[in-house]
Amino acid sequence: MNSAAGPAGPETPSPPREPRLVPLHAVAAGLDLERYFRWRRAREGDPFRMRFPGLGSAVFTGSPAGAREVFRAPVELLEPPLPNPIEPMVGAGSLILARGVRHRNGRALLMPAFHRARISAYGSAIRDAARAEIAGERTGRAWTPGARVDARDAARAITLRVILTAVFGIEDPDRRAEYTAATTAFLTAFGGPLFLVPALRRRMFGVTGWERFTAARDRVDALLDGEIARRRAGIDAGSKDAGGQDILGMLLAARYDDGAPIGDLELREQLRTLLVAGHETTATALVWALYRLHRAPAVLERLRVELAAAGPEADPAELAALPYLDAVCQETLRMHPPVPIVLRRLTGDYALRGTPVVSGDTMGLSVQLLHSDPEVWPESHLFRPERFLERRYSPFEFAPYGGGHRRCVGAALADYELRVVLATVLGAVRLRLAPRFARGRVPLTVPHNIALGPRAAITFDIPEP
Repeated sequence: MNSAAGPAGPETPSPPREPRLVPLHAVAAGLDLERYFRWRRAREGDPFRMRFPGLGSAVFTGSPAGAREVFRAPVELLEPPLPNPIEPMVGAGSLILARGVRHRNGRALLMPAFHRARISAYGSAIRDAARAEIAGERTGRAWTPGARVDARDAARAITLRVILTAVFGIEDPDRRAEYTAATTAFLTAFGGPLFLVPALRRRMFGVTGWERFTAARDRVDALLDGEIARRRAGIDAGSKDAGGQDILGMLLAARYDDGAPIGDLELREQLRTLLVAGHETTATALVWALYRLHRAPAVLERLRVELAAAGPEADPAELAALPYLDAVCQETLRMHPPVPIVLRRLTGDYALRGTPVVSGDTMGLSVQLLHSDPEVWPESHLFRPERFLERRYSPFEFAPYGGGHRRCVGAALADYELRVVLATVLGAVRLRLAPRFARGRVPLTVPHNIALGPRAAITFDIPEP
């Protein structure tokens, strides 16, 4: 088969067939996406075709050659697929869903806020958030011997506190609690059924899940609108502190190429996107890192030795640069990419690994398949961070944050935060996986808002000394 990408021509082979029983395939994919994709690749090869109810036909690849073609496809032929399951959460104006000039301009506006040199300033805030959670500041229950910790709940609390600090500069406990309660209710309300079945997004006398979700979204939007108005009023009044050094302050000061500022509605949707995407994906990765480490005692011990050598008061930037910690985090993202598929809708005819994809159809990359390709990742089922010390991987072999012109704008902050929080937790307490998680199968992953995470809430015990 011809593997060259490009506009589909008359010599292009016939595309792989779609499965006949589309609803059954959709259910199988929803129950265990990774297993379903592995089965399809083993049965039909790469690429293969599937159909999403309500989203149309898609050709999927999971190989480095396919990833190269997806990420290097002509920008003018690509747009995010619409309708999109996450649109109710982030809004149609979100950078994630923007296209063309609007996407380029929005990305240019946001990128400076996530420059590596700038995110290092958040190091102390990240470490403080982890330490506050361990001390029980949020729950009133410190992580002391005999305690049981819900890793997902704790990770979400830590990463949400970080994003509130980074985006809004919120330090006041009362304001933080208000934002936390509203954001948590908002995220919780958009569960799997609303995510996967758009037909459920209906109003009926105020009692449906959709209505509970929209009410929670309105509450978050009211907070965001109030924050934007307060900051703009301060800037208009000439207050030196109104802009602030946080991400919101940078966005308020930023200008498009034509000199225009970002509008309030677009700003609100970008801020909502940062709230959603800026903490859920990192929280999920943190849970998986703790889980994998405590199922691999030799790996955990090697990491503890590295952290001990750095010292308990090591600078966050120094922690983030530790080589084995970096390898552990990368191996976690390899095995558990928070966003497991990359989708691009075509505005013109194209060919993915020799398979035609016509205008209006979608091509997709399974990041889970990419990260388990046997030619790149021997024994891919094993948690072995050493592989990241042995060689460097190309962006077409390892792509936990997507790739190409739509690679996650907040990837650097997510990487930095994951390393600092993981180092802080492991340096402060000894954890032990609860018995039900210490042995047996790895928990299945299911949609959690914008990311995939473990279906079960993974818990740890704090053992007696």
